[in-house]
Order: sequence, then structure tokens, then C-alpha cells
Amino acid sequence: MAQVTVNIDGKAYRMACEEGQEDHLLDLAARFDSYISNLRGSFGEIGDLRLTVMAGIMIMDELHDLQAAVDANAAELAELRRAAGSADENRAAEADALADRLENLAERITTLSCKVSGVSK
Repeated sequence: MAQVTVNIDGKAYRMACEEGQEDHLLDLAARFDSYISNLRGSFGEIGDLRLTVMAGIMIMDELHDLQAAVDANAAELAELRRAAGSADENRAAEADALADRLENLAERITTLSCKVSGVSK
């Protein structure tokens, strides 16, 4: 298990993570630190715990919005897949109908050609 030191609000925290995830953890910590910094800039010294809770709530709000967007995209994708399936079924039915018409036409042409040439079918 790897360990990294992240800095949030000027404080260092030693954290463990899976091997290869060190840069990702550092990036996440830096992003969280930016929330804390922005809140501290907006509200001043209101307490570390309060700033942390506010930052957590802001992140959860963003996560909620992103989840709603993912859900909407998933619903749209399902509808597009359903429509594509219906279109494929319609194309197959139209191809079958066209094949039937062509077969019927071929039979009629054969009958006509036999009549014209005097050959019975």
C-alpha cells in the first residue's frame, strides 16, 4: 500500500492508497483544498470543521447534479437503442415485403413471357 502526504487548508495529512493511485489522490486533495480555500475566502474564519462540512456539501451537490445528468443520458441512450431496434425491425419487414413483391412480379413476368411465346407454364 502506497502512502502520500496531501495538503488541505495548510495542513499536511499522511494517507494510504493503492499502488499507482498516488497522483490521483494528490489531485483529489488539491481539488478539495481549492473548495476550502474558496469558502475561506468567501466566509473568512468560520472554523475548520464548518468549512470542511460546507465543502463536502458543495461536492455532494455537484455529484448529485452529475448523477442526474448521467441518469438522463442513460435514459436517452436506452430510448435511442429502442428506436434503433424498431428501425431495424421495420427495415427487415420492408425488405421481406419487397422480396415478396419482387417474387410475385417475377412470377407474373414468367407467366406473361410464356403466354407471349406460346409456351405453357
